[in-house]
Amino acid sequence: MQELTSDIELGRITPNIATMLEENAILYPEKIVYAEKKNGVFEEITWKDFLVKIRTILSNLRKEGFQKGDKILVYTPNRLEMLLTEMAIMAGDGISVPVFAYFPKDTVDKLIDHSNAKFIVAASDLQLSRISVHPAIQSIFVFDSVNNAEHKNLIPFSKLLAPAQVTDTLSTEALPDEVCLNMYTSGTMGIPKCVQLTHKNILSQQAALKHLLKLDENDRLLSYLPWHHSFGGIFERFSALHSGATLMLESSYGKDPVEIMENWKLVKPSAFFSVPKVYQSLIELTKSNSEVEKLFFHSGLKFIFTAAASLPKNLSEEFEKREIPVIEGWGLTETSPCCTLTNPELKRQPGIVGNPIPGVTIRIASDGEIQVKGPNVMKGYYKNEEANKAAFTTDGWYCTGDVGEITSTGLKLISRKDRIFKLTNGEKVIPSEMEILIQSKCHYITFAMIVGGGKEYPVALLFPNRKELEHPSYELSPDEGCFCPRNINELGRCLHGCLQQTNNCLTQKFSKIKYAMVINDELSLEKNTLTPSMKFAPNKILEAYRAHIENLYGAKNQMNEEVYVIKLDTENVSR
Repeated sequence: MQELTSDIELGRITPNIATMLEENAILYPEKIVYAEKKNGVFEEITWKDFLVKIRTILSNLRKEGFQKGDKILVYTPNRLEMLLTEMAIMAGDGISVPVFAYFPKDTVDKLIDHSNAKFIVAASDLQLSRISVHPAIQSIFVFDSVNNAEHKNLIPFSKLLAPAQVTDTLSTEALPDEVCLNMYTSGTMGIPKCVQLTHKNILSQQAALKHLLKLDENDRLLSYLPWHHSFGGIFERFSALHSGATLMLESSYGKDPVEIMENWKLVKPSAFFSVPKVYQSLIELTKSNSEVEKLFFHSGLKFIFTAAASLPKNLSEEFEKREIPVIEGWGLTETSPCCTLTNPELKRQPGIVGNPIPGVTIRIASDGEIQVKGPNVMKGYYKNEEANKAAFTTDGWYCTGDVGEITSTGLKLISRKDRIFKLTNGEKVIPSEMEILIQSKCHYITFAMIVGGGKEYPVALLFPNRKELEHPSYELSPDEGCFCPRNINELGRCLHGCLQQTNNCLTQKFSKIKYAMVINDELSLEKNTLTPSMKFAPNKILEAYRAHIENLYGAKNQMNEEVYVIKLDTENVSR
């Protein structure tokens, strides 16, 4: 099999989280490690004080019965207390188990039972109201003042911060292969799996990124990506911590572009890690105000990083024409998470996710699946032997579930293996190829999803960028002839030609879509149609829009949303 690897030596890997924290507190004692907005002002904490608080929390946790190997489920949005607690757990021979802060009660209860956590850390009454009484949970540490009579084992977080005679030290002797983090996957195609990650998994990645991202103690990251997820909780957060850069919490958690820009003005980040949906909202703001444009694309912005999905061409070009590098990465929670990075000096190409980071090797199996080997690959799934058997080859390579190919410019990502479907004639359709073509063709489309398993032909569900429709840009669009639609009907009529051209780009007639439906609705976390990492969740979309799909195959279901159906010619096109 063809293999792809980095020609850069990995170098020294910090042995464990405790050593990383202690070394950085010595290197950067007065540097700011983290800042959080309170009453309109960013409150900062230095590395020296950061380490003192972590040691205090760990010492008090041990007084409450916390021991080596214990798991603590962390159920809270990003905040200083969460950062301190997770570092104390991981640097104290424990295992942190962060979960999405707004999971519903039934999901949280399942994860608590599955995780075998001994303790829980919760933010407030909101989180406590979604936690049932679990006899196995010894204590629940709560950040905010709460009014909850159901739980009898609550301990205020202030008790963990209470001054103590700290005789315990951080566990700098922890072995690199010891598990320190259990992270549940987003579960785009089923129930989440619990990924067991070690000190070496996390820190080998940082040893590699040191060569590539070149962050240092003078960098500032405006951060909103959730820490329960690998992109934010491992990739971005540890990139800052390992390099000594300052992590500054974005107070709207990435939800309000106006507030993000206000924070941007205060922080002037030198690097920004985000997803395409947020970049879209921010660039929309810059187009309406020249001062905002100057602020956003400031000279100190070294690079922007995009993950979860490729940055659309029209957005990427906004950075490229200002000579701000756009870096894209690919990986999974199981690979801690990064496997490849694009080279910002090369012109970005659709589907190309770059070359392996130092220490990582990639190969393509006979069925096209991408397989990975390296120090970043997880120890295995927790309590899931069936999944573990399927996840690794007999010679020890991790099977990613992604289909790709190795090209002269790096790894090309084609599709998730489990999204490839068969039509009634037995032909296989790779939906992501068409989805990428559609989204790159029209920047008024935020998400495109192709379906058709067991049917005679594929169809498309298209979800528009409603803000763009409400406030269309009359500057030159990516393609000549786009007349800036203002509503669903105008967008549908405009899309007919673009979709016909997109169909023509496909060499196989059976892959061409016959009908498309523009749906005046948005995918979201609240509806579970987006995962916490802002990827669309195929199974949830199929469930939510089943009636819409059936109508594209001839049904007459009543629909609540405004829609526009586009019929395409799949016969009189090139094959």
